[in-house]
Amino acid sequence: MKVAESIAGAKEFHIAQSVANAMENIRKLIETYGPRAPGSEAELNAQQAMAEQLKTRADSVGIEPFIVHRQAFMGFIPFTVACGVAAAILFFFKITLLTQIAAIVGVLGGLPLILEFVLYWRFIDPLFKKQTSHNVIARYNSTGTTKKRIILVGHADSQYEWTLNYKLGGNGMKGVLIPAVVGFVVIVVAALLKTLTEALGADWAWLNVLYEIVRWGIFAFFPFFAGFLFFQSHSKSVPGAADNLSGCQIAMSVLEELADAGIRFEDTEVDVVLSGSEEAGLRGAKAYVERHTAELHDPSVDTIVIALDTFRDLKDMAVYDRDRSGTVRHDKRVKELVKTAAAHCGLDLPYASIYIGASDAAAFTKAGIPATGFAAMDPTPPRYYHTRLDNWDILEPDAIEKGLEVTLEAVCMFGGQQATPSGQVLPAEDVRAYDALQDVL
Repeated sequence: MKVAESIAGAKEFHIAQSVANAMENIRKLIETYGPRAPGSEAELNAQQAMAEQLKTRADSVGIEPFIVHRQAFMGFIPFTVACGVAAAILFFFKITLLTQIAAIVGVLGGLPLILEFVLYWRFIDPLFKKQTSHNVIARYNSTGTTKKRIILVGHADSQYEWTLNYKLGGNGMKGVLIPAVVGFVVIVVAALLKTLTEALGADWAWLNVLYEIVRWGIFAFFPFFAGFLFFQSHSKSVPGAADNLSGCQIAMSVLEELADAGIRFEDTEVDVVLSGSEEAGLRGAKAYVERHTAELHDPSVDTIVIALDTFRDLKDMAVYDRDRSGTVRHDKRVKELVKTAAAHCGLDLPYASIYIGASDAAAFTKAGIPATGFAAMDPTPPRYYHTRLDNWDILEPDAIEKGLEVTLEAVCMFGGQQATPSGQVLPAEDVRAYDALQDVL
């Protein structure tokens, strides 16, 4: 028996009805408000509508504003491409000073690529126009003193369209982007290496041959540099049904299922955060962490986070181990909680990693808050990902249903776990805690 079913007792959850409601809500949100670019009026309108829905079950609901520079996250592309082209041309002339300038230009072009897109820093944000985005925060209180908190996060915004993915598909898009990045790295490394060897007075024949190959061969990458310029639209955002109204609705449905079954945990609070501007570099999650730092790090409340992001491809459902371009590793306990919850629901979910991009979970993990990501999306990526095809009519109810079942089970497992004398929660895999809970119930 699932922990969720044990807690519910004679009462029943209505998963099938919740899934149907979620899909209908997604359709209405898209048809009413349309695409929801980060920091846009449509993003806020959709969040306000979902906040009203949350008010029917949650004990408190609030909307918090924050500043975002939505074009900064991908705004480096023209600059980086221009630097790559300039470095290649300067390197071609075989003049020491120009080679040194090529190295400098290349490094400058690579900084925003690495700091903004790979590490999600707010590196060039002040150079772009600012907008006001928002986070919706709903709270479902415990019946007694709160000693634990589980936060379910889904982002309400939708991405600007990835033109290359729409036109070429995931593999075709990678066929443009990977050579473009490789070409950029090759010319920067060659310029730096040549600058260094000339400064040291080294004159190795094999290096000179290598420089000649790079000097002429780099021009083969120019078509890919040009293709990189058309990677993303800067004006047209997408419907974002799967990514990520599906995650938002699953988080909201968990709260509704708990409330409708009359379930409250004695010492565990359940929060839902519908973040804004995730597609602009996790800006909403970062803003939430910064504003609620003291609360999230309160030693008297064991806080964990599950980021729910894109539930469409059931065969690819996974718990996320690494995130933010593979640079952060999520909390072992939270990962195992979700994986164990999935096992209770008949699923043997693998651990997966996000090596290009990130989820909201990364913002929490990086800030020292135990977190993990949970999603069901083809990592190719699929052609609907960040394109106009991500509309309500491509949703798969089975993926949303399993996402809801697993998340609800994870929440009930965490809320029903026994605490040690120190107040710390036992690991999710500790079966004795579950057995003890079920014996009591």
